[in-house]
This record gives sequence, structure tokens and C-alpha cells, in this order.
Amino acid sequence: MEENEVVRSLAALAQSARLQVFRALVIAGPRGMTPGVMAEGSGIPANTLSFHLKELLNAGLVTQERQGRNLIYRASFERMNALLGYLTQNCCQGEACAVGLDGAACKC
Repeated sequence: MEENEVVRSLAALAQSARLQVFRALVIAGPRGMTPGVMAEGSGIPANTLSFHLKELLNAGLVTQERQGRNLIYRASFERMNALLGYLTQNCCQGEACAVGLDGAACKC
């Protein structure tokens, strides 16, 4: 993953409503969700949600598919995993991390 893509992805997630929407799509998994379901569950007004979905789509973090009259949004797990991989690529200078009992990452 290129650094500019990482920056764009992190910038898209650096807003609470977009982070909330992205996490909801991750939970939904491959079945995804329609904007109506997302708006209902999040309390975000439809026009505001549309703006946030567009930002996540432009960052490559979500995909959009038309099914009949509905748009289905899904988290892009490939992009999410690439972002996580980029962020942890050189963790502990390439050595295996000692994860603490509390589940906290990297106690190097």
C-alpha cells in the first residue's frame, strides 16, 4: 500500500461518524448494508450519511453495489487489511511481538 493511500484512508476514518459507519459495515460483513439501514441504526441523517459514505468510498474503504433499487455498501476488507499491514509492517523491528495478558499489542 502506498503512503498516499494510507494517508487518505486514515483521513477518512479520522471523523467519528465515518468511523462509526465503517465499523458498522465491518460488523455487517459481506452482506453489507443499505444507507437506510445505516441511517436508522446510527441516527445520522440521510444526506449527511451520503456525504460520509462518499468519503469512505473515495478512500477505498468501502464498496458500493446496486441491487435493484438499493445500494449496498460493504467494508473493503482487502483495503482494511492492507492498511493494518502497513501500520504494523515493521512492528518490533520485524521480531515477534510479546502481546501482554491484557491483549494490548506490542510490549517490546
